[in-house]
Amino acid sequence: MKNNNQSTQNPYSPKVEDILAAKLTLNNIVETTPITKNRNLSAKYQANIFLKREDLQTVRSYKIRGAYNKIKSLSDEQIKAGIVCASAGNHAQGVAYSCQMLGIDGIIYMPSTTPKQKVNQVKMFGQDKVKVVLIGDTYDDSYNAAMDECTKTGKTFIHPFDDPKIIEGQGTVGLEILEQTKEKIDYIFVPIGGGGLVAGLGSYIKHMSPDTKIIGVEPAGAPAMFESLKTGEVIELKEIDKFVDGAAVQKVGSYTFAICQKIIDDMILVPEGKICTKILELYNFDAIVVEPAGALSVAALEFYADKIKGKNVVCILSGSNNDITRMEDIKERSLLYEGLKHYFIVRFPQRAGALKDFVDQVLGPGDDITHFEYRKKTSREKGPALVGIELHKKEDFNGLTERMKANGFVVEYLNDNPDLFQYLI
Repeated sequence: MKNNNQSTQNPYSPKVEDILAAKLTLNNIVETTPITKNRNLSAKYQANIFLKREDLQTVRSYKIRGAYNKIKSLSDEQIKAGIVCASAGNHAQGVAYSCQMLGIDGIIYMPSTTPKQKVNQVKMFGQDKVKVVLIGDTYDDSYNAAMDECTKTGKTFIHPFDDPKIIEGQGTVGLEILEQTKEKIDYIFVPIGGGGLVAGLGSYIKHMSPDTKIIGVEPAGAPAMFESLKTGEVIELKEIDKFVDGAAVQKVGSYTFAICQKIIDDMILVPEGKICTKILELYNFDAIVVEPAGALSVAALEFYADKIKGKNVVCILSGSNNDITRMEDIKERSLLYEGLKHYFIVRFPQRAGALKDFVDQVLGPGDDITHFEYRKKTSREKGPALVGIELHKKEDFNGLTERMKANGFVVEYLNDNPDLFQYLI
């Protein structure tokens, strides 16, 4: 993935001493999060899989490292004027906590669509030092409002990823990994949003352990770094899937991109449904709660299964700020991805007992109807029904559809029709 036509627009690259200095700045603020060998993943992939638990960090993500390092570097004049940031979650919490610890006034712009849990966390960490402003539907709306505030008032904008001090702060994750492991690390899987974490961590690792492979991981629906590295310049995606909110950006940073061209060995794009499966597995098998971005690195292991056998591998669990109200959506996306959940428009034969026949003669012994809704408000029994079926095994799908046809049920399969699926489900 390394590109020899490297950008010279931003030649900055963090030095080892920069990251060591950031570590000193952060010593009494952040946790040195544990790095633990995971038995389940190690057995599954026949490798030594270690998890760097930034989900256990202060404010439950690595973002505090960069935010505090940047804010601590401000001049007295900048501190007096106050700071501003735009964020839908973890960066906002890191900035809020930093403001409270340093006694600096801050304004945090968040999209109006931000879950209440995250808004409340920001207010809790910032206490009386932070004002939260909800505006617009997207991060871009919040960013534009934040920049307007800076222009009008002279306040300092704290960027979520594209700033040297932010990058150096995030680089302390790499420093800790090498301090905490006796083994030579062969691979490190790093989630990527704007690129601040991988730029800082990767720079330190490549200085201290040049043979270690840095594998960047993005959600398939928001491949901003992947596409930029492929084309050799920063590009802005027109549309993205915002589900993996901690790693869904339309445009990566210019600083981070230039660094990533030098230090990333490969990129992996992980489907959002697979990420959901890993969230559930980490919770069910290891009692680890992660947000979608936090599961990215673990979800990518399957794509490298042959290469990592017998190797020492570190996965960064980047955060655990997951709203419990999202769990039903996470489960649904996982079942759809794994081929266990299927939706149909079913036109039942106009005869008595048709629904009973559907249950008795079409459903398999391990199948379950999880959704049933008539699509007409009047004469419902004569209209089509939306039916969701959860299978015991994905291999049961062909048998299910064959039994539908054999018993005279006219159906339209919705999973392969994204426009209709999104409208009805």
